[in-house]
Amino acid sequence: MHLLKLILRNTLRHKLRSSLTVVGIAVAVLAFGLLRTIVDAWYAGVAASAQNRLVTRNAVSLVFPLPLAYRNPIAQVSGVTGISYGNWFGAIYIDEKNFFAQFAVDPPTYFDLYPEIRLSDAEREVFYHDRKGCVVGRKLAEKYRWKVGDMIRLKGTIYPGDWDFVIRGIYRGGEPSTDETLMFFHWSRLNEEIRKAWGNAVSDRVGWYVLRIARPEDAGPISEQIDAMYKNSLAETRTETERAFQMGFVSMAGTIIVALQVISAVVLVIILLVLANTMAMAARERLSEYGVLKTLGFRPGHLVRLIAGESLVIAGMGAALGVALTIPVCNGFAKFVAENLGSFFPVFQLSPETVYIAVGASLLVGLLSALFPCVRAVNIRIVDAIRRVD
Repeated sequence: MHLLKLILRNTLRHKLRSSLTVVGIAVAVLAFGLLRTIVDAWYAGVAASAQNRLVTRNAVSLVFPLPLAYRNPIAQVSGVTGISYGNWFGAIYIDEKNFFAQFAVDPPTYFDLYPEIRLSDAEREVFYHDRKGCVVGRKLAEKYRWKVGDMIRLKGTIYPGDWDFVIRGIYRGGEPSTDETLMFFHWSRLNEEIRKAWGNAVSDRVGWYVLRIARPEDAGPISEQIDAMYKNSLAETRTETERAFQMGFVSMAGTIIVALQVISAVVLVIILLVLANTMAMAARERLSEYGVLKTLGFRPGHLVRLIAGESLVIAGMGAALGVALTIPVCNGFAKFVAENLGSFFPVFQLSPETVYIAVGASLLVGLLSALFPCVRAVNIRIVDAIRRVD
């Protein structure tokens, strides 16, 4: 108890210096938390991937479609327990800044493969039977103040023309990583319009197939078997896990992500330097006091706990303040991105892991910052400490 009082009094001895150090640590923790959250947002699609889902696409590029005729042969591959398909639509709502992803899918089979897309039974039933219907995510509906029954018009880019849809359901994500900014509508309607506009030669094509497999460990053999079926065909396939498929999009911004990760590591070094400087100054000023404490019978362990305790208190206060600031800043940044950058970061939230890393790193830095002052205080002779004048 007496040692704790000494630690608190030493921490508050230089209130301005301690306060500035706490603020410096808090700002560094804030920067670290924001950067890590941005990186996590980039990997949101990867985090939402299921281990038992595979994606089959054109081996050349996702831009090139696959024949709908591939569906039944792929479904018959041993280990495949479900199959669906989809197309990227890429239309515009009002103007270009209102970007959000739209997918033409086969609703019954697609939602069966994605149980994390939560839709009420009533909405699901109505959507399945309405060819002009669509389903939108909760965040998307909140952004544009849509409600069930509203009609929305999209301007086609890949598929020209005005496309009218009636919102038949608003889904919620079953997991924190589920994207709630998507729109789904009937692939059959898209295929019908393509057939009317361009004929049978370009209809009955899908962008990709989604497969559910019985055993995740069989992903490799199943992928090889599917790709071997269409080797040397006009539309060769590439089958991979959903996680690998999502990582392909993340890798496009690989340099940016690496830069953010490096910067977040540099932030931790900044915390170390700020706190180490404070502790070094404090230890230098108190060498004579440490000598007096030694003469009074304080053992080296007491001095170590005294110095390390002060460093940990400052680091803990800075971490607590930093986390308290990070939460509203991340929420504000998420709102800014949603309003100004469309659905660029559909899942943007501070994860518990980021908080744990920030607090743990701050406390570890607190211990490291106290290392040199502790060694100096323990090893200095009483005579040298007492007669030292600064």
